[in-house]
Amino acid sequence: MKLLRSTDANFARDFARLVEDRRESASDVASDVRAILHEVKSRGDAALVDYTARFDGHRLSENDDWRIAPDDCAAAYAALEPELRDALDLAAARIRAYHEAQLPSDRDYVDEAGVRLGAIWRAVDAAGLYVPGGRAAYPSSLLMNAIPAKVAGVERLAVVTPTPKGEVNPLVLAAAHIAGVDEIWRVGGAQAVGALAHGTERIARVDVVTGPGNAWVAEAKRQLYGVVGIDMVAGPSEILVIADAQNDPDWMAADLLSQAEHDPSAQSILITDDAAFAALVEDAVDLLCAQLATAKVARESWDKHGTIIVVNSLDEAPALANALAAEHVELAVDDPEPFLRSIHHAGSIFIGRMTPEAVGDYVAGPNHVLPTGRRARFASGLSVLDFMKRTSFLGLDEAALAKIGPAAVALAHAEGLPAHAKSIEVRLK
Repeated sequence: MKLLRSTDANFARDFARLVEDRRESASDVASDVRAILHEVKSRGDAALVDYTARFDGHRLSENDDWRIAPDDCAAAYAALEPELRDALDLAAARIRAYHEAQLPSDRDYVDEAGVRLGAIWRAVDAAGLYVPGGRAAYPSSLLMNAIPAKVAGVERLAVVTPTPKGEVNPLVLAAAHIAGVDEIWRVGGAQAVGALAHGTERIARVDVVTGPGNAWVAEAKRQLYGVVGIDMVAGPSEILVIADAQNDPDWMAADLLSQAEHDPSAQSILITDDAAFAALVEDAVDLLCAQLATAKVARESWDKHGTIIVVNSLDEAPALANALAAEHVELAVDDPEPFLRSIHHAGSIFIGRMTPEAVGDYVAGPNHVLPTGRRARFASGLSVLDFMKRTSFLGLDEAALAKIGPAAVALAHAEGLPAHAKSIEVRLK
């Protein structure tokens, strides 16, 4: 764990290193992914069979075991313990309500020149969702990706998920049932993303691919952007906790470890104005980490990337937070509102001592698919807009063209495009 003090002579240098620390996978997977995508594009289903047998230990037959039937999803939902079923239902309802409020409105109006202007929003025809497979899969991520797509109006939602040795996570199937997923395919990895983007004999191509995955999945999405739309290229999780000494150190430790347990490359940062409190939190992290079933991963993350920053005043925190542009930012202070207004770069902000980031992962409503790696400087969390596109339109009559056409003619000639100018001039005459 790193300890930085804003009063140290080398603080600016050390903080800059923290900001620029790239925790993305060090593996050079680009060439491997490029080869996989080429195979899927050229060989289709045959490539999926080979890669699924190789990476997942599961043989896709000629029968219809490529897909998981809707009845299996319904059965998984029915078999859930009532408390867990109710929790998934609550999460789905809150996610749906939040994203319904994001739906944009069409525009259609006539301006002072008599020009009709506007835009129509439409959902993409088909979206693909990647869901990590095996027992480590997260049903919450399926809900967070699938529900916005359905709210946007996507007619066909296809899920791809690896099933190692044929194993399927029943919670994921239950979540797919709740979200109304149309297709679930037993394929994963970069090859599954390629199948969604290019299409194969069995899997029809989609327009947008979203969802979390490993370094190969992230690289496949990056390489295929432009063939399909993507949500983002996500990196390891991040949390920044801004806290005064009035907090319970155990609470802050749990919040920091809530992201550290995701991945050895995850990053947890605490900014506080009290050195004694910082020491208490550090001790609490050590104690709690030893008790976690995820201790090995959390410990490695905290040891390698965990950071505590002690500042003279929390007034320094917003500028530091904006430089870090973290995925999650908690404001565990008496008056969080000024911080909320001053922090411009964050994936999502959690306001007050009683708002742990983890509640946002499940049941709060806003999407938990958020930009990482300082991408919050220019990117936003997943929303219904990721599954929609806007088509503008305009219409002129003779009078309207007479008002604005001459200016267009002048600009076309200035740009050396005489045919552009002519297409307007012939109508003006």
